[in-house]
Parts: sequence; C-alpha cells; structure tokens
Amino acid sequence: MPLPTLWLSLLLVPVLVAAPASAETYESEQARFRTVVLTDGLAHPWGLAFLADGGILISERPGRLRVLRDGNLSAPIEGVPEVVDRGQGGMLDVAVGPDHGETGWIYIALSGPGEGGIGTQIWRGRLDGGRWIDGEKLFEMQRTSRSGFHFGSRIAFDPDGRLYFSIGDRGEMRRAQVVGDEAGRIHRIEADGSVPPDNPFLDDPQAMPSAFTRGNRNPQGMAAHPETGEIWIHEHGPRGGDEINIVRAGENYGWPEVTHGIDYSGAVISERERAPGFADPLYVWDPSIAPSGMAFYTGAAFPEWQGDLFVGALKFRLLVRLELDGERVVGEERMLERELGRIRAVEQGPDGLLYLLTDARNGLLVRLEPVE
Repeated sequence: MPLPTLWLSLLLVPVLVAAPASAETYESEQARFRTVVLTDGLAHPWGLAFLADGGILISERPGRLRVLRDGNLSAPIEGVPEVVDRGQGGMLDVAVGPDHGETGWIYIALSGPGEGGIGTQIWRGRLDGGRWIDGEKLFEMQRTSRSGFHFGSRIAFDPDGRLYFSIGDRGEMRRAQVVGDEAGRIHRIEADGSVPPDNPFLDDPQAMPSAFTRGNRNPQGMAAHPETGEIWIHEHGPRGGDEINIVRAGENYGWPEVTHGIDYSGAVISERERAPGFADPLYVWDPSIAPSGMAFYTGAAFPEWQGDLFVGALKFRLLVRLELDGERVVGEERMLERELGRIRAVEQGPDGLLYLLTDARNGLLVRLEPVE
C-alpha cells in the first residue's frame, strides 16, 4: 500500500536548523555518522514532529510544547490542554496530521484529569504564533485511576489518514483482557475523532468502539510501515519480554495471559509464552531494553540503513537498529550505548536524517548525520 502523495511531498520539505552546537563521530556496522546536539535544556522531552514551515515541535512531559526553529527554541506554547504530570504521565506524544500542510492540525497525547483520577487523552489543535488554538478533545479515558504508570500514548497515522494511539494497562495488568476496558489496547479513530465504521469490536455492545486490539501491556513505540502501511508497535514487557508486534484488527496480543517476562519481584506472571488465540510477537528482547520511540528508515542520507527499523532504549541508553526481511527481524545492532542517555523518541526528518530525544531533566534533541 503506497503512501499518499501528500506524505511523500512532506518528506521533501527542508528542516531549517542552525549549525550544530556540538558533534561526536561514531562508527557503526554499516555507516559512519556523527551525533549533532541541536538543543538542550528540554525537561523530559517525549515526542517530536516536523512542522510544514520547517520547525520541529517538541513535547515536554511537565506539560509543555515548544518549537525549535532556525536553531532557536521557543518559549512554551500558551493555551495547551491541562496536563497531570504524575509518574510516567504528562504531555506525551505529538504528531502532525497527514494534511498538516493544508490544515495545520497537530495531535497530542497526554495524561489529563478525569472523574476519579487521570487517564490518556487525545487532542488536536493548531498553532497561531506562540498559542495553541482550535483545541478539540478527540478521546478521553472514562475509567481513570490514580496510577502514574503505563499510559502508552504513542500516536501514528496509517496511509488512509486514520489515527492510531496506544493506552497501556495503567499498571493493572488484568485490565488488558477485560472486555469494555480502554486500557491495554491500541485504539483507532478518524482524524476528527469519529469511529471508523469497520473497527473490529463494533458488534460487541460491551466493547469500546475505538478499540482496535487488546492484550497490550504498554506500547511506547508506533510507526507505519513505509511499504505496507501497517502499524507496527513495540511494547514494554515486565522483567524481560519487550515485544515488537504488527497491529491487526481484533488481535489479542496476550498480556498478561502469555508473556516472555516475569514480574519485577521475580514472581511468575504466566507459565505460557504463547497459546492459541493470542498473536505471537515478531521479536522479543530478554532482558528488556525498555524500548521507546520507533521509526522506519527510508532516507537517502544513509543508504545502508534503508528499510531498517530504529528503536530507542531507556534502560540500556542506546539506539537499536533492526534489519528486516519482510516481517522477520534478521539482525540487530546496538549503537550509542551510554553515549547520549535514555533515548525516548526516534523520528526520521523530512531531510532524511534521524532525530532522537533523550529523557532527562536536561534533555537533548540530537540529529544523526553521515560522515564521509
């Protein structure tokens, strides 16, 4: 399934960024590259998106959106939705819609207040100078909780312009299998927040109409495959058992009935790693790397990496490059281990380069550039 023409045209828009403040050179298995720090001073940055005017929009977990443009980092955008910054929650992912160049729509995932607690919300709005305007809440969890764990909250669009987002199990593993719960799932909605008429659980009056899958623990990586258009995710396992999965309508990915990991206490969660009725993961990390952020590489800057999948890692503070043969992972390279910090987000820019965010009080936006 080819990408829409608009997507392809956006890939040709230059990103306007000033000369690097600092750079280090590295040798990987297939390419020599340097890491260029574009800005620091970010408070636990979580997501980034490339605006049609060349700016880079960055979310910060304490509840801020900021724009890097021409090498200058803006003040926080005013008027953004209310955020509850608790535990792993806050201002989380940010994405531009496939029609962003025409409409200006920007989409954000956050943990927001609700009756009885907090839960994942999906919003869209536009930027007008330094203000967030035309804000619309597209989705909010009805079953909130006081937990600060497992919000999920990655966003991706498929080639048809439909919006996928993840919600983790909220630290209550059994919720991922409860019919009618919103947690532990990938959801799919239209870009305006309506529910697609072919969502898989619409015939079940107890199920959430927006739900597309279930049995997902805490997906914090999501990307559309550049050739098939299918949405790929990765999920945090418990102690062991991080997974890569392809999102398919109505699938049950098993958590916590099947898992390759154990509880943090050492207790057994399930004796089964696979079972009938549950989708097997494409790939498993054990021990866990704590994956976050995900991007397929299609750019011309690193021809050796074309078709590879890049994943950030929080636990081992590294960038993982996975070589693919269709839906099989046939090779793994670990790069930048303990060089930058906890890598939270990975995106390919319109210039064909890779951009990384590091999760820290003084977080970085870093660009990978080829070196001859």
